[in-house]
Amino acid sequence: MIVRTGLTGAFPRSEALVTATRDLDRGRTSAEAVEELFAKTEEEVVALEHRLGFDDRTAGYLRWSDLFRPFAETWEGFAVGPLTRWLETNTFYRQPILLAPPGRTPGAIAARLPPPLVRSPKTARVLLPGPYSFSVMLDNRSGETESALIHRLGRLLGDEVKELRGRGFATFLFSEPQLVVQPPEGPRAEAVVAGYRAVEAALNGGTSIVWTYGADARPAFPLLDRLPVSVVGVDLAETEVDHLPAGPSRTGLGLGVVDPRTTLPEDPVEVARVVRAAHARRRPSAVWLGPGAPLDLLPWEPATRKLHVLPAVARALSEGSA
Repeated sequence: MIVRTGLTGAFPRSEALVTATRDLDRGRTSAEAVEELFAKTEEEVVALEHRLGFDDRTAGYLRWSDLFRPFAETWEGFAVGPLTRWLETNTFYRQPILLAPPGRTPGAIAARLPPPLVRSPKTARVLLPGPYSFSVMLDNRSGETESALIHRLGRLLGDEVKELRGRGFATFLFSEPQLVVQPPEGPRAEAVVAGYRAVEAALNGGTSIVWTYGADARPAFPLLDRLPVSVVGVDLAETEVDHLPAGPSRTGLGLGVVDPRTTLPEDPVEVARVVRAAHARRRPSAVWLGPGAPLDLLPWEPATRKLHVLPAVARALSEGSA
């Protein structure tokens, strides 16, 4: 069994960084001091990822206020909207408002990537919103139909991937909770497939990961299995292994084995048993293990502790402990 590990979303800011950003808002510290702390904390996350043997680095995406903010602030047609609840959690994001058909600003997202990733793009994992979740979670005042917007966002994200591939990045994770929370049907489902075809055309040998969470993935699998991507990930806190459709699968299988909704660490041996059962059902090309959803639902210390489960599960699998 080929096993890969890594983060599947943003990592929480440290308590010191949270305090520093609040102090900056209140005029109690300088932008230079906060920038220095961001850089130091990003290096700490990269060092943690290295120690845990993760296949890719993220540096935590600590500077991103939410998944959509870099796009809402830099792409054409957007404005930054009000605070909006993120799924069924106690966290919030600024809902993007789309006032006109969207357009990319070349170089803008690359400039927002964590600096450690820019310095070492071959070992980086680029986090991007999936075109369907992006379309569902924004406020569309552009006049475009839902299906047209999904397709357009897919093409724009494909262009983003093409630019980043040219800069040396090779692994791209698309966060797609709405694919399982509100599975698309009919023209919207076809637009999702078309959007990911645009991404596939831009990959040029790179890796594309679609990561779902927030609901049981079982109803969405007929669509998920059609997506032209390298890996499809599901959150095992929401999806029972016995509900996974039988393989064989041409894609890698992502399994969210760390639950960010609780501070209690998982039992690596039990998790390894579940992973083996999932592998037996799907027969994927590889298994990609990570948190089921972004770990920024937790404070820094519990999130750090829970990440140690991933290499422990990988060891249990390699040693046949499950």
